[in-house]
Amino acid sequence: MKTEYDFSNSKPNPYTKLLKKEVKIKIDEDALFYFKNLAMELGIPYQNLINSYLRDCVQHHRKPAVKWT
Repeated sequence: MKTEYDFSNSKPNPYTKLLKKEVKIKIDEDALFYFKNLAMELGIPYQNLINSYLRDCVQHHRKPAVKWT
């Protein structure tokens, strides 16, 4: 392995826009329990399951049926 590398001709990674963004959110214990159990049944990580669910909501323009008081 070289001690120094020349990056003067390097190009920006075109795939960086496709990377996932790490965020911190607070989720109720029962909701987290539900997704963790469902993820275990399906054999996938629960974070991926939650992301897939949220992505489906985005693609189908789903809105929650919640009324704030």
